Amino acid sequence: MEQELEKAIGTRIRKLRIEKSLTLDDLAGASGVSRAMISRIERGEASPTASLLARVCAALGLSLSAFFAEEGAASPLSRRQEQQVWRDPETGYLRRSVSPPGTASDVDIVDVEFPAGARVSFPPHAASSGMNQHIWLFDGELEMTTGKTVHRLLPGDCLFMPVAEGHVFHNPGNKPARYCVVLDRRGR
Repeated sequence: MEQELEKAIGTRIRKLRIEKSLTLDDLAGASGVSRAMISRIERGEASPTASLLARVCAALGLSLSAFFAEEGAASPLSRRQEQQVWRDPETGYLRRSVSPPGTASDVDIVDVEFPAGARVSFPPHAASSGMNQHIWLFDGELEMTTGKTVHRLLPGDCLFMPVAEGHVFHNPGNKPARYCVVLDRRGR
């Protein structure tokens, strides 16, 4: 199943890159990811980390949620068993796209299970300009860094932040954190 998803990720990146008339060099320059790595991902030979995939998606003008959204008929209902799930190979964090795919909504909802001690950095990226997100913590704890500011979140807390500024997700606790990301793409 994971190998199928890796191939699907590579195929989708290649398809989007070609649709936008971008060469591997163009996408590498826009994303800050090496041409060789993008090529390996497109061929299904490498599994991108969350940070790397976010940079490639931003360069393609997509959020991670939009990238993982199933193509095909739109439906107002997203059943749990049909939701796209992806595990970051570096940190083991599990990302579930909750929003119904194919709708005209500019809001994406993502459910995340973040392992104890895990850390993911998303560098600032101009392609994400105008996108905002809310991080709503259900279980565990999170330290969210935006710029030089560190916010410590406990269950029930919600943090708003622009996506383009870059940020670091860190679970300093000894148990997994579970949170929801509500991504608003209206400002793009």
